[in-house]
This record gives sequence, structure tokens and C-alpha cells, in this order.
Amino acid sequence: MKLGLLTAAFPNLGLEEIARWTHESGFDALEIACWPSSEAMGRRYAGVCHIDVENFDPKSVRRLLSRFNLEISSLAYYPNNLDPDAEARQAANDHLRRVIEAAQRLEVGIVGTFVGRDQHRSVSENLKEFQLVWPPIVRFAREHDVRIAIENCPMIFSEDEWPGGRNLAYSPAMWRQMFEIIPDENFGLNFDPSHLVWQFIDYTRAVREFGPRIFHVHAKDMEVDRDGLYEQGVMSLGKGWQVPRLPGLGEVRWDRFLSALYAIGYDWVVSIEHEDRRFEGEIELVKRGFLLARDNLRPLIV
Repeated sequence: MKLGLLTAAFPNLGLEEIARWTHESGFDALEIACWPSSEAMGRRYAGVCHIDVENFDPKSVRRLLSRFNLEISSLAYYPNNLDPDAEARQAANDHLRRVIEAAQRLEVGIVGTFVGRDQHRSVSENLKEFQLVWPPIVRFAREHDVRIAIENCPMIFSEDEWPGGRNLAYSPAMWRQMFEIIPDENFGLNFDPSHLVWQFIDYTRAVREFGPRIFHVHAKDMEVDRDGLYEQGVMSLGKGWQVPRLPGLGEVRWDRFLSALYAIGYDWVVSIEHEDRRFEGEIELVKRGFLLARDNLRPLIV
């Protein structure tokens, strides 16, 4: 396995500066943020563009990463691909296709994204939309030799995402239905254990069950704020008591999680996703957060 990081936590740094620091800090890979270059930050850690897929030179990008002895684990673009607004949905789907094309040009085999969801409609209604929207996208990716890795974040952090959330792929039951609808071998998961912690789902069991579908892994931790849980209860769907943390500062047992990944034969990148508010606001603080996560994970990754 290799240790990498998602570049979205560095919105104001260029790719070369990120690559230099990542290499000097002992990482092996980058998961590169590829939102549209003109898109404003709609939420934390979104809207970041470190490769403009509409205008880039793949040879230059590959040379840059090679100079710093880094691999690209995945291209990252996480919008609402089932947005209830038809224009916003089409824009997300179209840009996702551009990211897939960019991945092929860069010889990167994985694109990470969200399924999406209309939070005001039922699961069954959303699955009908999924069945219409997603098979052509997965087929397009297959034609470009790219695997789609869906992150399992429910996307429920704020009032405008509650109830329901903005990503359908949040649980084992949902994954099974997705894979029944789209059994294609290039459609799988970007597996993040932190999102299962606050749902009280056994993440090691999920690794064992869905091993062949795990294409990419996010390393993010989760703290369950017991006071917030006491005040809000589970009916709040995590709002007010799920606290994203850096690996080692939450409730994920990283030794057990990585042991489960070794057991299924996972041999790709564990990508640190930095969403810890206690280590943000200044670039040096963000870097310290990544180093803290590195020091917690590195002894377990070989």
C-alpha cells in the first residue's frame, strides 16, 4: 500500500508546490482535486482545481509528478450528480465526463466522485434516477479505461443538506442496490470508514463484504461528540455530533481497518482527506494536520 493525500485542503497552493511539499514530507501519492476552474467554493473543500481538465498538458503533469516521485491515485470531483436542478445536474455530469477523459489522458485509472441525491425525495425515487443517470456515465468511463470510485459520504453536515443528505451511497444496503443496477466491474467504492462510524456500521465487516469493489480508500477519522448526541439524538442524522477528524484523533481503529484491507488484498493508496477544523485556517496548520495523520498511519502501511 501507499500513503497519499487529497489536494483539496490546499485551495490556495499550486500543484507544483503541493507536490514538492508532499514528496519532502514522505508521501507517495496525490489524489488531485479537479473541480471546474471557474467554480466558486460552494462548501468547504469543494470547488478546488489543481488540474483544469478543460485546459492542461498531460505530459507536463506527468513530468511534474515524476520529478517528485509521486503517483496520482485518483482524480477527485465530488458534486451532486443527481441534483434536482436539471441544469446543475447536467453541468455536474458533463464535467465528470471531462474528468474521466482527463484521467485517461493522464493514464490515471480511477476517478473519485459522489452518486448524488435529491434530498427531498425518497430512496426508491432516487434509485430510479440513479438507474437513468449512472449507467451511461459508467459505460463512458469503461470506454476510457477508467474506474469510478464512489465515496460513501452521506453529505449531511448543514441545514441545507438536511434531511436526507446529498449522496445516496451511504450504507451497505445502498451499495448492494447500486451494484445490482450497475454490475459493471469498473464501478466501485472510494471507501471512507469515518462515515460509517457515526452510523454505527461495522467498517471492517463492510471491507470484507465489498472488498472487490473497493478501488480507492480515504483516510479520515470521526469523533462522535457525546454531548451533541445526547442533545440531538440519532434522528438528527449526525448533524451536531459527527465531527470529522484527522486519522488518530477519532474513533476509527486504524490497525483493524488496515488489517481488513490487507486481508482482502487491497494494494493501492490510502489517501488522507483533511477536514479537521482544528487544523485549518492557515497553510502551516493544514500541513501540521497532514503530518499528524502521516505519523499515525505510516507505521501500518507497507
